[in-house]
Amino acid sequence: MQLQQMQDQLSRQQGIIEELQNDVARMKQESLERYQDLDRRIGSGVAPAATPDNSAAGGAAAGAAAGAASAQAPAASSEPGDPAKEKLYYDAAFDLIKAKDFDKASQAFNAFLRKYPNSQYAGNAQYWLGEVNLAKGDLQAAGQAFAKVSQLYPKHNKVPDSLYKLADVERRLGHTDRVKGILQQVVTQYPGTSAAQLAQRDLQKL
Repeated sequence: MQLQQMQDQLSRQQGIIEELQNDVARMKQESLERYQDLDRRIGSGVAPAATPDNSAAGGAAAGAAAGAASAQAPAASSEPGDPAKEKLYYDAAFDLIKAKDFDKASQAFNAFLRKYPNSQYAGNAQYWLGEVNLAKGDLQAAGQAFAKVSQLYPKHNKVPDSLYKLADVERRLGHTDRVKGILQQVVTQYPGTSAAQLAQRDLQKL
């Protein structure tokens, strides 16, 4: 009987180990998918690197590289607009994404938004901050960043994409009750966008 109990206990422990291994493998796969998704979005130019808040969708990725040090803007109140300087800061932060230095990219975009909250590049910076945090696996920070795009820049062309990504974050966090409402908002308010098409596909799967 003792031997049987030990075998049962060993079997239970083996089951727990297998479950943990499966969880680790799943987390690794999700992390890999996030990196690959971010690579695709940067490489294909799905999201413009720098377009004014009131511009139409489109645009190319950030241009000439600026040093990473330039991206480390000090925490300061809003400065008078200087589009040339703003673009330098923004491009430097975006270059950190392309270099896959997501920790510094997150710091750089946060610094940019503190320094230039009313910049023509602020909406894009807010969106990419969400993407960077998602790539890092920081779901809470990613969700907050994506939500702020529609809250602070409601007319920006990145709003539908940010809402779609917010729905993805809520799904990962297990907040399934919120996912459907966000996806329906994208479909209803932003018809014809790629985000609406993706949201419609996801709604059919729910």
